Amino acid sequence: MRKQLFFYVLGGLMLLCVGTSAYAQEIRVSAQLDTSTIALGDQTTLRLRADMPAGTSVRFPQLADTLSAKVPIVAAGTTDTVQTAPGQQSVTQAYLITSFDAGMQVIPEFEITVGDSAYRTEALPLQVETVAVDTTKAIYDIKQPLDVSYSWLDWLRDNLLWVALGLGVLVAAGVLWFVLKKRKKKPVPPPAEIAPDISPHELALGKLQALRDRKLWQQGAVKPYHSELSDILRDFLERRYRIPAMEQTTDEIFTALAATDMPELQKSRLRQVLTLADLVKFAREQPLPADNEQSMEQAIAFVKEGAV
Repeated sequence: MRKQLFFYVLGGLMLLCVGTSAYAQEIRVSAQLDTSTIALGDQTTLRLRADMPAGTSVRFPQLADTLSAKVPIVAAGTTDTVQTAPGQQSVTQAYLITSFDAGMQVIPEFEITVGDSAYRTEALPLQVETVAVDTTKAIYDIKQPLDVSYSWLDWLRDNLLWVALGLGVLVAAGVLWFVLKKRKKKPVPPPAEIAPDISPHELALGKLQALRDRKLWQQGAVKPYHSELSDILRDFLERRYRIPAMEQTTDEIFTALAATDMPELQKSRLRQVLTLADLVKFAREQPLPADNEQSMEQAIAFVKEGAV
C-alpha cells in the first residue's frame, strides 16, 4: 500500500513539472491598435506584444518613420515588461501613428524575434475618416459687441499723422495741377497695347509647372515648396471665387467655399493640399516624397476642375 502511494505521489509531481514546463515555454506575439477608426490627421497607438518565458530575449522590428506609404509614425514609445504569471512575462513596444489619407489603410504584419525563433503578427485594418463639416450652421459671434464711446476728436487724435499726410498730399497735388496747367499741352502719345487677360486657371497652372520645375523638395526645401504651393492655390481662389483666401486660415477658406457651387471632390483635393501644407509649415511635418508629389498632382487637378 505504501509502495503504491509512493508511485501516485511521484507520478503527480512529474505531471506537475511537465505542466509547469509547458506553461513556461508558451510564446505568443500580437499587434493591437488602441482604436481601429480615426479622423483624418488624428492619432492612435499601435502596440506590438510578445508573451514568453521570463528571461527570454526579444527583438522587435526596427521601424524608422513609417509603417507604410500612407501611415507615418509620429513617435516611438518605451518598451514595457510585465510579469503575467510565474515564470512568464509580457514585453510591449508602442508606436504613436497617424494618417492623412482617407479610407481603409492596412497595418502590415511584423516579425518579432523571441529567443532564436521568429514569429509574425497579423495585419490590422485602420479606417481613416474625413472630418465632417456642418455647413448648415450659421457663423455667429462668441460675445456681443461692446459699446465704446468714440468721438470724432478721438478719431482725429488717433489718426493725426495720416490726416497731416493727407492734407500734405492734397496741397502738393494742387500745386502740381496749377504748374501743369500753366505749361503748354503736349500731344498725347497713343495708348500702349494691353496684353490680353489670362484666365485664373491658366495663370495658376503656369505657376504650378514653374514650381515643379524648380524641384524644391528634391533639394531639401520641403517647407518653401509647400508654402508656395499653398499660396498659388490661395491666389487662384481669390481670382476664381472672389474670396480673400490669402488672408484666411484653411478652416476659414472652407467656410467661405460653402457658399459656392464647388463639388465635394474638388474641395477634398484642396483640403488635402492645404492641410499637409499647414502641417509642414506649423507642425514641422516631414512628408514622404510620394506625399510631396501627390500634393502637386492634387493641386493641378483642383485647378483644372475649377477652370471656367
